[in-house]
Amino acid sequence: MKQYLFTIVITAVLTFGLTWAVWRLSLRFKLYPGIRDRDVHTTPTPRLGGVAIFLGIAAAFAFSATNPFFQSIWIPPTTMWSILGASFLIAVIGVVDDLWDLDWMIKLGAQFLAAGIITVGGGLQILSLPFGDLIVFSSWVSITMTMFAIVIVMNAVNFIDGLDGLVAGVCLISNGVFFAYSYIFTRDSGASSYFNLSTFIAAVLIGACLGFLPLNWSPAKLFMGDSGALVLGLLMSTSAIALTGQMDPSALDPERLGRSQLLGAFIPILLPLLVVLLPLLDFGLAVLRRMNAGKSPFSPDRKHLHHRMLDLGHRDRDAVLIFYAWTAVISLAVLLMYVGAREDWPGQYLPGVGFGIVGIAACLVITLSPTRRRKRPAGVAPDPTPVES
Repeated sequence: MKQYLFTIVITAVLTFGLTWAVWRLSLRFKLYPGIRDRDVHTTPTPRLGGVAIFLGIAAAFAFSATNPFFQSIWIPPTTMWSILGASFLIAVIGVVDDLWDLDWMIKLGAQFLAAGIITVGGGLQILSLPFGDLIVFSSWVSITMTMFAIVIVMNAVNFIDGLDGLVAGVCLISNGVFFAYSYIFTRDSGASSYFNLSTFIAAVLIGACLGFLPLNWSPAKLFMGDSGALVLGLLMSTSAIALTGQMDPSALDPERLGRSQLLGAFIPILLPLLVVLLPLLDFGLAVLRRMNAGKSPFSPDRKHLHHRMLDLGHRDRDAVLIFYAWTAVISLAVLLMYVGAREDWPGQYLPGVGFGIVGIAACLVITLSPTRRRKRPAGVAPDPTPVES
């Protein structure tokens, strides 16, 4: 655990320094676009923070290559190099898009290419996924499923990037919970070493988000842009696939586990999805909304979940904090259920279920309670008192 904590600290410090440097250079050379119709901010702000995030992550990978405690994740080295190569490709495409707005087809093609580098080149694939008694275990199905999973999570994380500190904070919470889950899962599996690719990536992402968030917090001095959000999504999906996508299918055998433990066995598959539930929900709604309107699923608009929060009457910072709360409640509830089932707590799933019910109820109340009054335009009379029909 000390090595993971050290990795988090080193990544955070490096990322913070790099973020400050990118911010200063962006201001000096005026590397920032104009204000777009869908933007919430009103002052031109550099959006090359993803460069600092990628460089901080790359430095952490380089550090792991020289650390004897992490030697196991570099055997064979092709997986690590493929992850770095795919991240570099996405960071470059993201920077170009942040500066000059690439066509969405080019961006999507680059995303699938990056996913292919990890899946085919690095050999990191979803090898087994249970659907009842059916086990999907085929090379082409695994490759296709893995590539689509990576691309979907990348875009889901990118789609919620619309408020100061939103993506960095949500990813910090999500990866914090996933780090704890991955560490406990590895311990419970009886592995000879707790050092694995999934937990390492989660630790690096925690550090990168911690280092970036101070300059991205409202009012943000620097945005991460597509280069940052897409890299975070790429690595989050890779971390989940590295752990749960390659677990032993026999671990989910209901005859061996007993029906009472079956939910606990499926939590390792559910939790990686639930920690990115809000981004996935926003992504799914956006795709359906745009396709229903006859538009490209990647055409920009101002109807994302964070925009709707502002329309409800929440201040920018309050909307971000509410997103943090939803992310923490959902992911921690499932983590508590997993720990309770594995550690034989009294009630097993009940502490996690109880925490989830209370937390979701509290989040609903806060979400539906605007934090500011809407201002009426000058000269507009107040709405008449509603009358029952």
